[in-house]
Amino acid sequence: MTDSAQHGGETPLYPIREVSRLTGVNSVTLRAWERRYGLIQPRRTPKGHRLYAREDIERVEQILQWLNRGVPVSQVRELLDRPAVEPEAPPPDPSDWPAQRERLVAAVEALDLARLETLYTQSLALYPVATCVTELWAPALRELEERWGDERLGNALQRHTLEAFLRTRIGTRLYHAEARASGPVLLAMPLPEDPGTLWLQLATLLAGEHGLRVRLFDAPLPLGELPLAVERLGGAGVLLAGSHAGRTDLMRRQLPRLAELLEVPLGLCGPVARIREGELEASGVAVLGDDLDEAISRLQTLLPPS
Repeated sequence: MTDSAQHGGETPLYPIREVSRLTGVNSVTLRAWERRYGLIQPRRTPKGHRLYAREDIERVEQILQWLNRGVPVSQVRELLDRPAVEPEAPPPDPSDWPAQRERLVAAVEALDLARLETLYTQSLALYPVATCVTELWAPALRELEERWGDERLGNALQRHTLEAFLRTRIGTRLYHAEARASGPVLLAMPLPEDPGTLWLQLATLLAGEHGLRVRLFDAPLPLGELPLAVERLGGAGVLLAGSHAGRTDLMRRQLPRLAELLEVPLGLCGPVARIREGELEASGVAVLGDDLDEAISRLQTLLPPS
């Protein structure tokens, strides 16, 4: 089937993979919006394959606009189906995200893996990855890291449990995304001596959705081996992520020196990028901030086309 098909010689129709490419919404989410909420109703071929008209694509874009304003997906259909002449009302109280964040934090603290699985699966099935990370996972992680700062008994267990959970799920997602990815190769790893990989994992989840081919390292490589890694693995860029300020000598000397040695962009994201932004501003390190979706978008502009 081609990227678009003619229906009765008139309106072009698009298969689900093309709609996913045009809108950035993966096919699993598109099917969930259709089956669970009736938000879109594509046509079907005689074999049952979905075909979307241009108005369906515009409707998907409208859905995204409401979701990005914080409206729960369960309330979007009512807003979409309002008569066009009706003046626009303010969106419903977006209390769904705070409630989901509260449930996520509680699940981590209780080490409730079944609940974590449900929250992870449902959020990514119903919302774009960028929305899930921005509205749910990153804010919950900030709250958890504040609680973990007092080093109470059990905090390390919570962190490592969440890391292991996300490592498996995100690793699987990146593996399947590799088959359809066409972007350049990105080498991603935590900063030396950083206490965890959670910010890195969320960043790579977004990088995979942006079409980058991610090579994820769970532990930091010696900085002296990064040029070799870039050469041998065909890396078009390197992404480092961290949750705390990092060593002063690492930030002021080692990373700027590494950026000079590498022939590809070196990006830094996560809380460390916000904390150390002023010190690295004049260096060759691309300081991408802790808004992870924006960070990946900024990094992507620095990478060469695939």
